[in-house]
Amino acid sequence: MQILATSRMVVLLVMGASAPALVAQSARRSPGQPPDHTSALDARQIAGESVAATERSWQARRHYTYTERDQERRLDAHGQVKSEDVDVSRMILVNGARFEQLVERNGQPPSTEESRKRDAELEKLKRETQAELVVRLRKDEENRSFLPELLQAFDFQLIGEEIVDGRLAYVLHATPHPGYQAHGKYGKMFSKVEGKLWVDKQNFGWIKVDGQVTQSFSTGLFVARVQRGSRGILEQTCVDDGVCLPKRIAVRASARVLFVKSLDIERILSYSDYWLAADGPYAVAR
Repeated sequence: MQILATSRMVVLLVMGASAPALVAQSARRSPGQPPDHTSALDARQIAGESVAATERSWQARRHYTYTERDQERRLDAHGQVKSEDVDVSRMILVNGARFEQLVERNGQPPSTEESRKRDAELEKLKRETQAELVVRLRKDEENRSFLPELLQAFDFQLIGEEIVDGRLAYVLHATPHPGYQAHGKYGKMFSKVEGKLWVDKQNFGWIKVDGQVTQSFSTGLFVARVQRGSRGILEQTCVDDGVCLPKRIAVRASARVLFVKSLDIERILSYSDYWLAADGPYAVAR
């Protein structure tokens, strides 16, 4: 579920936007000028439509196969690359679940051990029990549960319109809503991120999301803090009746692990060759 996990992080970064960080009440008004209720209503309507469209797209995404290129760079204190790994994988569907088939790592085919491990995981997924299926679907649902919270967690402002990749889009700016009480697994991050969201005027899909961390926060099973200034950008492409799927995700993050080790990472994920999978328990890539 790499694509969803990383998209979610961007969305939390931007929208916590790293993703929809839809918008904020940052428009400046002259003293005594009354608030523009029509503009505010329009912004919230756009945000609401975009969240609904994203939920539909993320549901539809489960039926697509695609190729992923995952480039991860570890940086030194001066922002220079210390090391780099590049994985290219083909994502297929097995019993309704997305499965990652490693094609190459750093320009080389998978090792014998990597191939053996992949084959074992594939066979296990093919023999998934009903109980395992229930657990997997519940986890998928939890990973998407933050979407409905966005409209409560953020304030929205329509700041203009722009053309992105040939498509006209609303531009929304999102800032945390004062007094928002976090719910769920990711809600606590919402107050620590803000960003901009480009919403397609035709289908309300997210064309682009750009957000950054404004306050450090802890995350993960280990004691790690994502540092202020970490940034994520999500770019999407529209396919098949308005379904919007990730095209590129770029995240640059700084973190402190166990309050000691500093970690600076730049990660770029690129997606291509989307195909609507054939029906059946084992949908292979085309």
